[in-house]
Amino acid sequence: MATTTSAESKWRDSALARDSGERLARAVSSKPNAALTISVGPSAEPITLPPSATKILIDGLAELAKGNEVRMLPVHAELTTQEASELLNLSRPYVVRLLDGGKIPSYKVGTHRRVRLDDVLAYKSELDADRLDALKKLVAEAQELDMGY
Repeated sequence: MATTTSAESKWRDSALARDSGERLARAVSSKPNAALTISVGPSAEPITLPPSATKILIDGLAELAKGNEVRMLPVHAELTTQEASELLNLSRPYVVRLLDGGKIPSYKVGTHRRVRLDDVLAYKSELDADRLDALKKLVAEAQELDMGY
């Protein structure tokens, strides 16, 4: 009996997500505000999803197709410092210093810090913009110095 490895399973899931996401995106492109009706199995009762769920589903499938994990959280969600550090791809102690310095708004619940997801995402956008600016400056300098790339 053949067994499936985790890598094979992930590759198959990725391919299925790519195919289904592209097909779904094409199907709703002409009717962006249409509700989506799905059924699980031939005898199942159809389930109607709101138009906003269709966009979430398409975006989630696109990320799965790239091999990324997907987690869905409400924008007003509260994060721990560990969750914020994972989202920002920074160490937890560094995130704590950012919180203490007021770079990211936070509050305490007892002795534990909490951060709102939308505040972390706003900081991440700033961080990404700063990184992109730095990269553009490096590229311009490399071209100015004729470094060959």
